[in-house]
Amino acid sequence: MADIHTRGPAELRRAPLDHLREALASCSAQAPTQITLQEQPFSTQIGLRAMPGTAAHRALADATGAGLPAQVGEVRGGPDGVGVLWLAPDEFLVVAPPDSHPLLAAALGAALGDAPGQAVDLSANRTIIEVRGAQARSLLEKGVPADLHPRALPPGSAVATTLSTVPVLLWRTELHSFRLMPRASFADYVARWLLDAAREHRPASLSDHPEEVSCPATVG
Repeated sequence: MADIHTRGPAELRRAPLDHLREALASCSAQAPTQITLQEQPFSTQIGLRAMPGTAAHRALADATGAGLPAQVGEVRGGPDGVGVLWLAPDEFLVVAPPDSHPLLAAALGAALGDAPGQAVDLSANRTIIEVRGAQARSLLEKGVPADLHPRALPPGSAVATTLSTVPVLLWRTELHSFRLMPRASFADYVARWLLDAAREHRPASLSDHPEEVSCPATVG
């Protein structure tokens, strides 16, 4: 029997959608060029607050290595490294790979120092569900009220919106690739909604299986 005292935090943590991992993989395998669904858990996420034009804003912009976005929808950086999403004129969300924490958090905190503003670790607040494939936009448009046409939401931009009844951040990383970022407490509902909505994009030769995970009627 493994001694739990020899296991570190990384071995003990569980992704918000760990219980649906097989269902997401099965759905993706049925028509991978059309729809793939995958959780990307444990990303580094740091909330920043600083007024534009202040020393704190300039210091945080330098510390991210990507700068801070200046307008709604803008994202600085990219999904493979450090990305910074615009949430409000003085509010931003830094998203980075898991292995960049805690160095990035420490660097941002040190850059802010005692200046008015915030650098808060929010890594446990949201998970990321990647929706990829030729039908990714079509699937999301069933539940997202925001305009997802590339003219309105081009690759490299993000918007705060809803999917069904759940508030999410939606980051379009490529033309046919989106990152949905719900709060961890709503991740189960969002994933089940996606699984249910993706059923029409399966090959016609596949029949319904009663063991498939379906979307719950309400957020519960």
